[in-house]
Amino acid sequence: MPGRRYYTTYAYVAREFLLSFLVAFLFFFFIFFVNQLLLLAEDILAKDVPLVDVLKLILYSLPSIVALSFPFGALVGALMAVGRLSSDNEIIAFRASGISHRVLFVPMLLLGIAFSVFSFVMNDYFLPLGTIRFGNLYRELLYSNPRLELEPHSVIRYRDSTLVTGNVDGEGIDDLVIIEAPEGGERRVISAEQARLTEEGPAPGVLSLELEDVFSQQGRAGEGGYEYFSAASMVYNVLLRDITFSVRSPGPREMSSVDVYSVIREKRAELSERRRTHEASVARERSALYRDYLAASRMGVYGEDGARRLPSPSELGARLESLQRSDSRVIRDRSLQIYWIEFHKKFSIPFACLAFTVFAFPVGLLTRRSGRSVGFAVGLMVAVVYWAMLIAGQTLGTQQLSYSAFLSMWAPNLLLLGLGGLVFFVRRHR
Repeated sequence: MPGRRYYTTYAYVAREFLLSFLVAFLFFFFIFFVNQLLLLAEDILAKDVPLVDVLKLILYSLPSIVALSFPFGALVGALMAVGRLSSDNEIIAFRASGISHRVLFVPMLLLGIAFSVFSFVMNDYFLPLGTIRFGNLYRELLYSNPRLELEPHSVIRYRDSTLVTGNVDGEGIDDLVIIEAPEGGERRVISAEQARLTEEGPAPGVLSLELEDVFSQQGRAGEGGYEYFSAASMVYNVLLRDITFSVRSPGPREMSSVDVYSVIREKRAELSERRRTHEASVARERSALYRDYLAASRMGVYGEDGARRLPSPSELGARLESLQRSDSRVIRDRSLQIYWIEFHKKFSIPFACLAFTVFAFPVGLLTRRSGRSVGFAVGLMVAVVYWAMLIAGQTLGTQQLSYSAFLSMWAPNLLLLGLGGLVFFVRRHR
């Protein structure tokens, strides 16, 4: 029976795809997982953080790893599966049995959709949840072990203060420089030959540094001079909430797509209001310029007009140029563009599984020998090119605010869909 034959064919192709996908997924998962471990080893493992907390940080990092591994696993897995079927002449056997390419493509298409949905759930729910919990746990570790932020020979910014550290040995810091630049205040520079991190600050959430051989210099507002002092020792306090400010502020990556779109609506409303205000300002200036020009034209000379002085031709020309610049100015919001890019990114990366599957099926049919290995190699090259295009699109969209955020994130997927459709069309009509 045709139905039973197609069912068996679907199961056979799906099993081949799933096996290849599993191998490819584990490969990419291992690569991303090792990369995450290396990052944790540099920032966390070398600083006496409890093993349980390290395991939690790894657990909270898994959603991002899985979300990225699924699309690339689908790409390489599909190429490997179709390449193996093609190189072993099984595709020819299916065609000889009256089973078309479209029938063989159905199970791969359905699995591609399923992978996309699963990856989207990981990317839209579990990734923000894991990122937030990662940040919360990291903040707790900072409170209990502030050395996580004090790196040797580094520059660390804490709101209005900048710490430049020398060698860090345990709790001791050599050649510490603290630069305070409060908004609206005078800059102060504090240098110390030695600094020691104390276990307990004067209050919860406060990091205390005991400075030795201190020299401080500060400008005097409005007097054009400066004042300084030196001391054998000094205690300098830093609020830990200043250190973890960036961790506590969720960005679009830490939000679901619904939350990101909600923020986008608010930012669009604010941008619309700014544009209306700008247009009203330009209209008022245009009206005032037109009024002054008519008044000056009626007088015939430029001088006093009873109560006010009329502008000269050069002044009118300068105001006209300024008005033209203001009128041509396009009001944009960089943060709105970033949120749009992240919004589209939450969909484009997961649904790359589908684009990869559509691309991989006709390309895999071209394989004649060493199907799995060739598919694996081609998949890696396409994955690298795709990732480079994605980064380039994100960079372009962030820097060029006039560039479409949709194209920034969806162009690689659309390109792969187009190439896959083109190869399938050409092969079908050969």
